[in-house]
Amino acid sequence: MINVLVADDELPAVEELAFLLGKDDRIGAIHRASSGAEALRALAAEDVDAVFLDIHMPALSGLDIARAISRSARPPAVVFVTADEDCALEAFELAAVDYLLKPVRAERLAKSIGRISELLKDGAPAPEMITVDLGGTTKMIRREDVTYVQAQGDYARLHTADASYLIRVPLADLEQQWADAGFLRIHRSYLIALSHVGHMKLAAARPSVTVAGAELPISRRHLPSVREKLEATRIRPQA
Repeated sequence: MINVLVADDELPAVEELAFLLGKDDRIGAIHRASSGAEALRALAAEDVDAVFLDIHMPALSGLDIARAISRSARPPAVVFVTADEDCALEAFELAAVDYLLKPVRAERLAKSIGRISELLKDGAPAPEMITVDLGGTTKMIRREDVTYVQAQGDYARLHTADASYLIRVPLADLEQQWADAGFLRIHRSYLIALSHVGHMKLAAARPSVTVAGAELPISRRHLPSVREKLEATRIRPQA
């Protein structure tokens, strides 16, 4: 069970979120706070696994609270709940698990609780979050949700199951930065997430790989490294 704290200076917002949380079987105790100071007192007194913080609270904001608890030995997972879309970058820098926009929808909250549950299992590390822009809106996505990346000049387009996002980072830079996270270059235009690969055609006249339903070409230049990576992951009998 996940014990949570809801902090918002507007009492109706606290009660509404607490009500939605209470309908989820994964949630245990629900503590409430109507100010930043009260939230810190509750965190000191109670065993809290996750905290849902409104960003704009007087005196101590949600960002202030997140900074304070990040220095603790066992900080709870942080989810920001706000009507303001402009603080996503700061939330990302504070390693927030999620960023919910008001009014909070039950199905979106359920996804957030799922992320918290994953985080708490076996002390798993927090998912790597990426700040992206979509139609003038800043949002955060998890790197593990990226299925493949497509080069577009000095930009790169991140593809997920639901959408795609253009970021101003060259594909070559992402290739280096994400190599340890299971991403593999297969073409001058494509970087794939191995965890999302369906199947590969390496012996065909035109080698390709299917990633999340998209068939992508493997270039001759990158085919040896793809073969090597595939061979390294092959299960072999013990000698």
